[in-house]
Amino acid sequence: MDHGNGYLTRYAHAEKLLVHVGEPVRAGQELALVGSTGRSTGPHVHFEVWYCGKVINPLAFVQA
Repeated sequence: MDHGNGYLTRYAHAEKLLVHVGEPVRAGQELALVGSTGRSTGPHVHFEVWYCGKVINPLAFVQA
């Protein structure tokens, strides 16, 4: 997902995608259902944050 200003987030192993490429989304909207697709050992959310083409620590962007 392109957030603008050089930020991208990536998600993987979803059972089902709930949004489509180019579709606007809002804060708090569900994007997908958790799954265990691909090379996965069990259901989980694979989440990455990228800034200007480099992976960065996602913990700065999530609330516990």
